Amino acid sequence: MRILVVEDDPDLGRQLTEALEQAGYAVDLAPDGEEGLFLGETEPYDAAVLDLGLPKLDGVRVLEKWRAAGKDLPVLILTARDRWSEKVAGFDAGADDYLTKPFVTEELLARLRALLRRTAGHANAALECGDLRVDTHAARASVNGEPIKLTAHEYRVLNYLMHHQGRVVPRTELVEHIYDQDFDRDSNTIEVFIGRLRRKIGSNRILTERGLGYRLIDPKAEKITE
Repeated sequence: MRILVVEDDPDLGRQLTEALEQAGYAVDLAPDGEEGLFLGETEPYDAAVLDLGLPKLDGVRVLEKWRAAGKDLPVLILTARDRWSEKVAGFDAGADDYLTKPFVTEELLARLRALLRRTAGHANAALECGDLRVDTHAARASVNGEPIKLTAHEYRVLNYLMHHQGRVVPRTELVEHIYDQDFDRDSNTIEVFIGRLRRKIGSNRILTERGLGYRLIDPKAEKITE
């Protein structure tokens, strides 16, 4: 899952980037409203953490322009402004959640996980596909209760497929959502990650739809519906 952070405070921006990366996300950081607007309009993010008091372009204007352009990514507003009128302005501009500075990092991560789950149509904190389980809080996976050791990129691929289970996910979409903007992207590595995941979670859980992409399924449920 790929997150855009728009924050002008360099220390806070770095802290947020590190915390999100440790939680298993690919992260891009924009230091002002203009760059945040551009990235949000041109890159496929799963969610954004958006400060309101930004240089060059205010966060509310950024959000209004995103929504006017049809961008429906979940947005968590992060700001030192705590007056109720400013919160209302943020929500009216299209925000999905609001967190006031100072904040606890764990709360921000929990709110972000909730936004991502709701957007993908999942109600529970843990994502399940048969006996395959991904704990998005701990960034861990298990099969039939047995923990699976995953690399950071393997976890990102599995996490994205779990959020979109049952749907065919094109390889290019996976590339766009597991790497940050500055990463040297190679779509061929996706096949490597998929191969490793199949060895770890079972070869019949990730189907290859030729010419289309990959689909994560519960093999037992798939057999029933055939």
